[in-house]
Amino acid sequence: MSSLKLKNQIKETFDFKEKNKFKSDEQPNTPKKKIASIKNLSIQFELDKFKTDGMRDLFVQFVKSPITYFTSPPELFQVLEEVSFDIYENERIGIVGINGAGKTTLCRCITDMIKPTTGDICIDGNVRFIFNTSVGVLPMLTGRENVVLLVNLIYSEYSDKQKKEIIEDSIKFSELKKFIDTPFRTYSMGMQSRLCLSVISAKSSDLLILDEVFDGADEYFKDKVSKRIINIIDKSGAILFVSHNREQIHSICNRLIVLDKSKIVFDGDVTSGFNVYSNIVKRSYS
Repeated sequence: MSSLKLKNQIKETFDFKEKNKFKSDEQPNTPKKKIASIKNLSIQFELDKFKTDGMRDLFVQFVKSPITYFTSPPELFQVLEEVSFDIYENERIGIVGINGAGKTTLCRCITDMIKPTTGDICIDGNVRFIFNTSVGVLPMLTGRENVVLLVNLIYSEYSDKQKKEIIEDSIKFSELKKFIDTPFRTYSMGMQSRLCLSVISAKSSDLLILDEVFDGADEYFKDKVSKRIINIIDKSGAILFVSHNREQIHSICNRLIVLDKSKIVFDGDVTSGFNVYSNIVKRSYS
């Protein structure tokens, strides 16, 4: 699906110009519900843990300097530094930054997939996320078995009857037909995306986190699943939307956070935010 088609489709679903005023004119004294609060969040990774030195290299390092081998402090990489912001009901927050700025790490930290080095995250409500569409999948299982696995993982708070309905809906929505009972490892990338997106786009949440959700699927299914995702965006309390597609962010979001060098350098309206981001891109790649 073309960017223009997706943009027009989103606009048809949302009247953002009126809807994203948070009804300030109608209810000026009504406080917005705070869904999440991120305070002084910092994340550091020890680079030594990610090195791929073989046993021979480790042995040589030990022989050369055994004291240094055991006592040298680990090399640290600062992924996020003192990041703070609040998320309120009805906010559609876009997150942009050049590759390596910490966008996905921030989102995974909010979903409790990564523990912060320092800082606090408080969530009032349930959080659902769409990251890599292969997360939680077991390649040796069939598509149907993986749907059951994902539904029990993602929608654990639902009743058995509700889970069964989600499973049936996801299988039908994926349109994999006879391939649903073949091993997931035999699927093409497009088929894998179909299956996973069908499950994780089934229900809304208080906080919905979307990270490059339209990647991987074939054009026909991308068109179909985009309508479904737009629908859950509309029903969710708030969203974090990570994308490199400016048209999608402009159409969906009413607030933009720009990350650069591990920090938030802008948090405000979308147009001004992209002006800041454009300067960062020019500086980084000039």
